[in-house]
Amino acid sequence: MKFFIAWLWNSIEAVMALLMVVMMALVFTNVVLRYGFSSSLRPSVELSRMGLVWVVMLGAVVVLRRDEHLAVTEISDHLFPRAVPFLRRIGWAIILFAVGMLFWGAFRQMMANWNNISQLTGLPSGLFYLAGVISGALMAFVAVVRIFNPDAFGTGEEDAQ
Repeated sequence: MKFFIAWLWNSIEAVMALLMVVMMALVFTNVVLRYGFSSSLRPSVELSRMGLVWVVMLGAVVVLRRDEHLAVTEISDHLFPRAVPFLRRIGWAIILFAVGMLFWGAFRQMMANWNNISQLTGLPSGLFYLAGVISGALMAFVAVVRIFNPDAFGTGEEDAQ
């Protein structure tokens, strides 16, 4: 099970890196074509936008898993040191509720827009919202694990080594 979860996190980071490379290549090619040859790749704008949405949503999952999201803990750590584990679990429960709303809203939008096909790329518009569905589900998984085992994923520093 640990192997599968480690593979999952590494795959997410690899997909993000690949998307960034593809986005840079598309934008660079489009700039060269536009200014050098007065033409362009029409689908590149939409594909780059979709890639950015996916990078942002998958990046939010990675940051949440590594516990590197924005948090102000100085007040609770100094004033209520014994209540910190309880307060963190409450925080993870709030995060679980928020990503549950993200998942449900993105799922509904994905289903509503899946049959809308883009004229430029031929891809369903629901792919934009699929990023929210997948990231919402993964962030919910992280939040549930953190509620019951706060140190389950570590800090992410071991991944950097």
